[in-house]
Amino acid sequence: MPSLSKIIYTHTDEAPALATYSFLTVIRAFTASSGIEFESKDISLSGRILAHFPECLTEEHRVPDALAELGELVKEPTANVIKLPNISASIPQLKSAIAELQSKGYAIPEYPDEPSTDEERAIQATYNKVKGSAVNPVLREGNSDRRAPKAVKEYARQNPHRMGAWSPKSNTTVSHMQGGDFYSNEQSVTVLNATTISITLETNDGTQVLKEGLDLQAGEIIDGTFMSKKALISFLEEQVLVAKEASTLFSLHMKATMMKVSDPVIFGYGVRAFFKPLFEKYGDLFEELGVDVRNGFGDVEAKVSSLPEDKQNEINTDIQAIYASRGVAMVDSDRGITNLHVPSDVIIDASMPAMIRTSGQMWNAEGKQQDTNCVIPDSSYAGVYQAVINFCKEHGAFDPTTMGSVSNVGLMAQKAEEYGSHDKTFEIPAPGIVKVEDRDGTVLMQFEVDEGDIWRMCQTKDAPIRDWVKLAVNRMRATGKPAVFWLDANRAHDAEIIKKVDAYLPEHDTAGLEFHTMAPEEACTYSCERCKEGLDTISVTGNVLRDYLTDLFPILEVGTSAKMLSIVPLMNGGGLFETGAGGSAPKHVQQFEKENHLRWDSLGEFLAVAASLEHLSQVFDNPHAKMLSETLDDASTQYLLNDKSPSRKVGEPDNRATHYYLALYWAKGLANQTHDTELAKHFSGVAKVLEENEESIMNDMLSCQGNPVDVGGYYMPCPERALTAMRPSDTFNAIIDGILATA
Repeated sequence: MPSLSKIIYTHTDEAPALATYSFLTVIRAFTASSGIEFESKDISLSGRILAHFPECLTEEHRVPDALAELGELVKEPTANVIKLPNISASIPQLKSAIAELQSKGYAIPEYPDEPSTDEERAIQATYNKVKGSAVNPVLREGNSDRRAPKAVKEYARQNPHRMGAWSPKSNTTVSHMQGGDFYSNEQSVTVLNATTISITLETNDGTQVLKEGLDLQAGEIIDGTFMSKKALISFLEEQVLVAKEASTLFSLHMKATMMKVSDPVIFGYGVRAFFKPLFEKYGDLFEELGVDVRNGFGDVEAKVSSLPEDKQNEINTDIQAIYASRGVAMVDSDRGITNLHVPSDVIIDASMPAMIRTSGQMWNAEGKQQDTNCVIPDSSYAGVYQAVINFCKEHGAFDPTTMGSVSNVGLMAQKAEEYGSHDKTFEIPAPGIVKVEDRDGTVLMQFEVDEGDIWRMCQTKDAPIRDWVKLAVNRMRATGKPAVFWLDANRAHDAEIIKKVDAYLPEHDTAGLEFHTMAPEEACTYSCERCKEGLDTISVTGNVLRDYLTDLFPILEVGTSAKMLSIVPLMNGGGLFETGAGGSAPKHVQQFEKENHLRWDSLGEFLAVAASLEHLSQVFDNPHAKMLSETLDDASTQYLLNDKSPSRKVGEPDNRATHYYLALYWAKGLANQTHDTELAKHFSGVAKVLEENEESIMNDMLSCQGNPVDVGGYYMPCPERALTAMRPSDTFNAIIDGILATA
């Protein structure tokens, strides 16, 4: 028996967390006899909140900082981590999680919106560590290799998802700022030697230190930029009128969950722009009520509901008049929930591909599709979506049965190009000059800014760029497909990256390989043309484009980004295996609570576990792990070809049933293979009993559905209740538990 090998399986949030209660028991049972241990680490939103306030909690309520522990582990050569989608919390989500934890007896403090004391400022600063993309930058000590697995691609070709027809006359467009945005104001510098820098704001009242003691490595790229408040407001108000005149829906596409400092500010201005007449009339009242537009128009409605009924009616009449005079995209037409209601409801990388799939249209107040003015204020990547729209207007919708694939090699290691770099993003309090200076007093960058402007700085270390280039060459060599570096020579940051790409490519044997450097819009058109011809292309991009493209093309190709294989070869030799996107997870939980039907598809988890086992087999020379990996991949293929994905409808097989079928196919594969007789013998009886009890197990899986289920919490379910709900078949449980008992 090989020495014990450990894989970390993260416990996260919402639908993936619920699925874990069922699926983790299966993989533990199937791998235990091979000396493989799956350890769970809680990096959920609730777990991260509690880990940051140990001083407020009793000994019983304290939890370890699992994210910090994993942050150290991923630097080790033996690291093997499976990372499920987690909540990147907006302020409303954070407050909701805090309230739930407080209701369970956890004595954590309230989130202070406007801290007035040192204690409140410290509390807010601590909570801000949990907001937005707090998890991924800590774990991603490597660059990303993300693609659609062959089985997923073949299934999509044989069972194509619905694609809405495109008309050349479509009025759908992408609108972005023509100046004053992050793109146009960007400056970028590569520092030659290691140094320490500070960021200051010089105003008429003196110098304010925004950030100090920031260490930079030799060869590191830093870039600073800002978005003009005046230019932004003018642009947003203009686009509301443009949408009205063109009879299109006004739809703001941001990423307030990840860009947790900048995008909520921009989102708030979008709310004010669309509802401008309302704020002109009731601005003073809204201020008295404490309305915070950065939490969305839903915050307006919530605060207004506290007013006397006659005042509520008056304001609601004015709101309806605005809706009657201009169109806005809806998240839920039946309930009157617009794209502007909650900042975490519309995430650009999911919302834009979904809109493109739906004939370039979104839903209006009547629940009908309508052409849309897609407003993406910053021009850095807006052109990518316009390029796809232009392509579809000219050529029609893509055909999933014939289209090629666009995989991605993404630069993200060591917080490269981290989303808006939260700790270096500032809302400027007064007109002045922002300076970035090194420890010798040399000014590396400076910017003339005005009150309310959003200034930010990002960093990209040299070693991750070198590793990223190597990974791109490896993918080209492994696949024989051309690669495109999506880099804009006219953008300050990209120009610095291009210099490094040109320097590091000659370190590798690139003979016979085809690769190009193109600006994002050109690269997108090139990739779309190849897709249309059924050809595959490797996109090689920075961090934000990595996120956007690994939703855009998969949603068009295979109908979802949740089925992507995402491997992060960690720079020190370990492996991080990500399981796909979780953007639909909240809706899945809502349905589960209402109907005891979970339509979350765990295919991403299946694929990640197989890749993790393959990596483990190489690191620990564990032949059992290799066979487990190969047969799990085969089982995932059978799962797809036999159409065992979860149904959307109550009373039909859901997530829990898929775990049974995956176990059945996996056990049969292990029992029937001839290379590992020990595993074949161990699972021959398992395969037989699973197959013989299919009818009984499926009856259990289906008969439990139809009624509400209470798992004791949304952000922090009761483990016992969740486990009971997610393992409803005594027969299946007995088989799985029996495998584990005999391991």
